[in-house]
Amino acid sequence: MRRHAVIFGRAAGLGALALLDIPLLVLTLLTAVTTTLGLIFFCFIPVNRLVRRRTMLARRLAGRWLGAETAPPYLPPPPPPRPQPDGWYRYERQLYKTPWWPAWNDRWKWMFADPATWRDLAWLWLNPLAGGSLLLLPLAAVWYGLTLPWTWAPQAAPLGLAVAAAGVAAVPWLLRLYGWWTHLCLAPTVRSILAGRLQRLDQVRQEAVDSQAAELRRIERDLHDGAQARLVAMGMTLGAVEELVDRDPAAAKALLAKARDASSVALTELRDLVRGIHPPVLAERGLGDAVRALALDSPLKVSVTVDLKIRPESPVESAVYFSVSELLTNAARHGGADRVWIDIGIRGGALRVTVTDDGSGGADPSRGSGLRGVERRLAAFDGVLALNSPPGGPTTATIDLPLARVPGAEREKPPLTKRQGVVVALGWGLGWLPLFPQGLVPMFLKIFGTGEKSWFLALHLPSPWQWPLIVLNITMGLALYGMAMAIPVAHSRRHLMSRAGALLETDR
Repeated sequence: MRRHAVIFGRAAGLGALALLDIPLLVLTLLTAVTTTLGLIFFCFIPVNRLVRRRTMLARRLAGRWLGAETAPPYLPPPPPPRPQPDGWYRYERQLYKTPWWPAWNDRWKWMFADPATWRDLAWLWLNPLAGGSLLLLPLAAVWYGLTLPWTWAPQAAPLGLAVAAAGVAAVPWLLRLYGWWTHLCLAPTVRSILAGRLQRLDQVRQEAVDSQAAELRRIERDLHDGAQARLVAMGMTLGAVEELVDRDPAAAKALLAKARDASSVALTELRDLVRGIHPPVLAERGLGDAVRALALDSPLKVSVTVDLKIRPESPVESAVYFSVSELLTNAARHGGADRVWIDIGIRGGALRVTVTDDGSGGADPSRGSGLRGVERRLAAFDGVLALNSPPGGPTTATIDLPLARVPGAEREKPPLTKRQGVVVALGWGLGWLPLFPQGLVPMFLKIFGTGEKSWFLALHLPSPWQWPLIVLNITMGLALYGMAMAIPVAHSRRHLMSRAGALLETDR
């Protein structure tokens, strides 16, 4: 009883929300008319925000009550406008003193060009009809069946109870069908997922290009200030040796010793520079031994645990190596740690590295460039950095990097389950019976007032009971056909979305 009461409450709440969408629908219509005529152009963005809040509420309720989790389908928002070197903001061929106009234009184009915006509007226009027919009509049938003995005749109680029971039995199925319909209309499509991923990959690529440019500038600076300066000094020293070798051999010998020492220091600096670009131990021995070498060079007491059955790709190893090096540096310089524990392994098809220290905690990527650099480095490989650093410690940093999939390993579409196949077969096989001969045909005969009754069940009942049974038959037929169509579409859609994600990972 409690379960049915909860289901009835949810159906009534969703049906009431569907009817309350009518004022918002009228507002969107007025906004479309005024925007088309160019009268009130600025209403599009705030009205679209209201529509998105309404559809986000529908997605949350569908996921919470109906078990149909629906992710937001919107494209990523545009980045905030950046000023030029002269302080002005450019949008196409126009210059602005403040970022308000460029930001407004970018946001308007983002909302207008997003296909999810128009799918939200289509759902909003259809939701009063769908919510009213699928959720409120069965409730009305229950109410009509319970009140039929008092409104018509006491002897109609059995038929009223039958109508109420049919409405009670139909509510859970129709509620689930409404959830599937909401999911199909408001869930992200394969195209929107690919567009969002491509935009994110483009952003990651831009960050990788910026990081690479910064790394090249660092290498150039280190060469200019280090090895190059020492080589120039060595050339000047050797020139002085040439002048002193005949008249002062002792001074020339002393200068040669200084030149030898300078060449040794320059060689050490070059080796450090090469090690900073790509350590030889990482290329020769792999990630585990390279991190162990880092642990030996660290002033902290570092414990390293490695469980790698396969060796990751060289770029992935390099990203993890320098990320661990940055985390060790932060633990020693900012965390005040004494011990560090590093665990490297493969968990669920991804390379996972956990770095834990016993420092003072309080690490925050927004307050320093080191952790932000680690995040940017990992983002180039679709990796993430999860940081847990409460004040007082300890600090735990977890790095997750997905491993590459084997190219050409396409997953076949899995078949429907036995239960889904039975529901689809019943929907296609029995949906026509309540919809056409017992629903639509009696409805037309009732509207045009013909006296033909034939084998139409509803027309043999007393007049007050005919319309409820006709509406119930039409609703039942639509529900059967809807389930028969929605189950394969949802199944194919889940397969396409998973395949799209696999293709993106393979292309990377």
